Formats: sequence, structure tokens, C-alpha cells
Amino acid sequence: MTQEDFKKKLEELYAKYNEIIETPNEPSEDYNGIYTRYKNPVVTAAHSPIEWRFDLNYETNPFLQQRLGVNCTLNAGAIEFEGKYLLAVRVEGDDRKSFFAIAESPNGIDNFKFWEYPVLMPETENPDTNVYDMRLVKHEDGWIYGLFCSERHDDTRPEDTSAAIASCGIARTKDLKEWERLPDLITYSGQQRNVVLHPEFVNGKYALYTRPQDGFVDTGKGGGIGWGLTDSMENAEVKEEIIMDAKEYHTVYEVKNGLGPAPIKTKEGWLHLAHGVRNTAAGLRYVLYLFLTDLADPSKIIYKPSGHFIAPEGEERVGDVSNVVFANGWIPKDNGDVLIYYASSDTRMHVATSTVARLLDYVKNTPPDRLRSFTSVEDRIALINKNKKIKN
Repeated sequence: MTQEDFKKKLEELYAKYNEIIETPNEPSEDYNGIYTRYKNPVVTAAHSPIEWRFDLNYETNPFLQQRLGVNCTLNAGAIEFEGKYLLAVRVEGDDRKSFFAIAESPNGIDNFKFWEYPVLMPETENPDTNVYDMRLVKHEDGWIYGLFCSERHDDTRPEDTSAAIASCGIARTKDLKEWERLPDLITYSGQQRNVVLHPEFVNGKYALYTRPQDGFVDTGKGGGIGWGLTDSMENAEVKEEIIMDAKEYHTVYEVKNGLGPAPIKTKEGWLHLAHGVRNTAAGLRYVLYLFLTDLADPSKIIYKPSGHFIAPEGEERVGDVSNVVFANGWIPKDNGDVLIYYASSDTRMHVATSTVARLLDYVKNTPPDRLRSFTSVEDRIALINKNKKIKN
């Protein structure tokens, strides 16, 4: 490749990149009255800056080869900060290592652009092999916390190169640029790869939503969304956990479940978004579901609709790990709107929009799962009969 060809190809790369970044997003025409999906993903591997992937020096890269590829962008925490909408995206390189990078949008719907540098997350004395799936929480103590999964090899099984141990990593920041790494969370209930910080103190303590599990992948005999308190985040330790939302046979969360982002405070309770997993002949299927907990006792569920809230549809079903949606970020706006960020098939990020009023209506007035086909049909017949009265 001549230097002139090099320059021309680079200009083409930037033109394509800018086209992707600047493409307006439009709402989908599908309607369910609960939320609106948007047509385009908001962050993809193609949104990663060219400078992160290519060596732009003709002398050291005369063929303009991609040196550090990006495989996917997924499972982003979300926050509104200084008038901008920010996603703490899990970026996975071609080397399978994940890292965090902040993508910024002026409206939360499109034009997401990564900051110049990804996050160089400080390590603990026991370095992480991999970090991912950060929940961003602006706590009433004044800090912004990032809780994420810290993955390391299970050295008790040296012969097994896929054996892993998951812990909850903790970091805090004031500006999402400089991060202070704190010690990993200590619990006494097995591994923790899905922990969320409650945004307010509870009885003068920090409150955490946990997901205790026996192994790195399998929840084992336990599992479910847990609840525990810790005196501090500088040395976070939960000595006692209760399961506030357990797994249940033949539901969308029969294999495992975990909280997504921190809950939204409403006048009627804390609004929660969670993921649920069930097994199928094609493998695990991840969906999202909602529930509401008591304002005074956030560990007490007061409403929980049956079934899924968001499930993968169309092209969302295809990707690195297919048939999956996962969310660990949403942003409530002052006007009552809610931006819901979710990843599909461990590959790309999407947005759906709703309002607190719509979500509360959905949570309170959708029948709960009564756990049998017979009762499910009863609920449907009741709806049919109600509608017959209106039509007549």
C-alpha cells in the first residue's frame, strides 16, 4: 500500500465511522403501551474509535492493519452527568479481555461517542483477569460508585484453564475519569458476579443487592436476588444475606436471576429492573422483568408482574451469545421519562424509552405469575370477559 493509498483508506474509515456516530435514531413502530424500542443500536463495536484499533503511523503499519480489534460493546451502566447521558460500556477486545469505556450522548438516544481514553481501572493486590458489567450509582454520600464483576482464575483447580471465581469489584469517582479502587466486597455465601448498590442509606448503612451462587456460572442450590447491609464501602462486608427474590420453577427466572441497575425511587415504591434466565433446548435464554418494593423496606416486594418485560426480538436474538437481553443501566429524567439501556446477545447496546407512570401502571396492574397453566388461562379468560363487557 502506497502512502497515498494509506491516506485514502484512512479517510474512508473516518467517513464510515462518522456516519455511524451521526446517524439519527428513530422509534420503532411496534406498540405495547409499556415502552418504545428504538430501531438502531446505540453503541456497537463500530462505535469504538479508530485510534483504539488501528496504528495510524504509515512507517509502523504500512498496510493499515487493525492491531487491537473490538469484538463487542455490551452491558453498560448508565448515568446522567452534567447534562450529558453517559454509558459505562463493557468493551470486549478480540483478545476476550473486557474493559470499561465511557460513551457520551447529548440526548441519550443517538450520537454516542466514546471519550478519548478507556477507563484504566486500578487493580487490587490480587489483580483481576477480567472486569465487566458495571453498575453506576450516584449515592447520597456524594460519591459515584461503580460495582462490577471481577473475574480471576480459580487456582484451586490449576489444571482447568476455564475455572473462574467471580467477586464484586468496587470503585468510586467524582467525575468518571479518575477512579479510586476499593477492596472487593466480602460475603459468606459463595461467589458474587452481580451486585448492585442501593442509592440511599438504609438504617444508616449501605445496602447491597447481591446474587450469591455456588459457582462462576451455576447458581447451584442457592441463588436469587439477595439483600445485605454493610457499614462502609471502603471495606465492604455483608455478614448476612437474605434472598428477597428467589428463583422459581417454570418461570422466566427459574435458572438464575439478578438485579440490573439500581432501583428508581417513586412515590409508590422502589422500581426494579432485573434479568431472569431459563433453560431451553437451544441453551440459556435471558430476559428482563420488573418488580416494585416497599419505600421503607426496599427488600420487600409489593408488586411483581408475570413473565418478561423485555425479551430479545429479531436481530437482537443473534450475536456472540445468542437469545440474550441484559440490562444494568437506566436513567430516570426529571420529567418522568425513563431511558432503559439493554444489550442484546452480548454484542451491542440498545435503548428503549418509557415513563415512570407507565412502568408503575405495568407493575401494579399486570397479574402476577400464579405458576400453573390453569391459573394462567384463568387470568386470560378474565381479561377476555372484561373486554367483552366493554365491547357490548
